[in-house]
Amino acid sequence: MRLREKTAIVTGAASGFGAGIARKFAAEGARVVVADLNMDAARDIAERIGGVACHVDVADDTSVEAMTQTTLDQLGHIDVLVNNAGITHLPGPLEDVTVEDFDRVLAVNAKSVFLTARHIVPLMKARKSGAILNVASTAGVSPRAHLNWYNASKGWMITATKTMAIELAPAGIRVNALNPVAGDTPLLKSFLGDDTPERRAQFLSTIPIGRFSTPEDMGNAAAFLCSDEASMITGVAMEVDGGRCI
Repeated sequence: MRLREKTAIVTGAASGFGAGIARKFAAEGARVVVADLNMDAARDIAERIGGVACHVDVADDTSVEAMTQTTLDQLGHIDVLVNNAGITHLPGPLEDVTVEDFDRVLAVNAKSVFLTARHIVPLMKARKSGAILNVASTAGVSPRAHLNWYNASKGWMITATKTMAIELAPAGIRVNALNPVAGDTPLLKSFLGDDTPERRAQFLSTIPIGRFSTPEDMGNAAAFLCSDEASMITGVAMEVDGGRCI
C-alpha cells in the first residue's frame, strides 16, 4: 500500500499503459481519477478500481481546468499527476506529415504537460508536496526514422521533465518520466504503421528482453516513482524498455 491515502490523476487512463498505471495505483491504496476522452471506457476502469471517471481533452485548457476542479471536488486535493495521454502520427517521411497531424501530436504530447502544470502545480506548491510523472518514450532517447515529429515530442517531454524537476524541487514537488518501448496497446498500430506479425517480429528483434512493454510494467514503475520510496529521485527518465536503448 505504497500510495495509501494519496490522490492521483492519470490521463489517458481508459486503456493501455494508463489503465495499467491506474490499476496499480488503486492496488497500492491511491484514490484515482481515470481521465480520458473515452468516457465509456473511463467509467469501466473507474468502476473496476473504485476510482472517479473524468472526461478530459488534455490539449484544451478549459477541459484540463475542469478535470482539475472535478478532482478537487471529488477527492479534495491532488498528490500525484501522471501525464500519460499521448498519440503519434503514422510512420512516413518527415516532410509528408501534415500540418494537422503535427499540431495534434505536439498538442497532446507536449502542450498537455504545460496545461496540467499550469493548473495543478500551484495546488501542489500550496501543499508543499507532490509527484508528477510524464510518460515519454524510448523514441525520445533513441529515435528511429519515419516517426520524426513523434520522436521530437517525446524528447521535448524528457527535457520538460528535467527542467520541471529543477524548478519545482524547492517546492517539495518531484518530477520524473518513464520511457517505455512500444506496448501491445491501442497506439501500437499507429506506431508500427502496419500491425502485422512480420512488423511485430521485426520490432521485437530490437528489444533484448524480447517482448513489448506491458501496462503492468508501467504500473509497477510508476507506483515506485510516485511513492515516498522514491523521495530522493527527481528529474529521472526511467527506461522501461527491456534493454532497447542500450
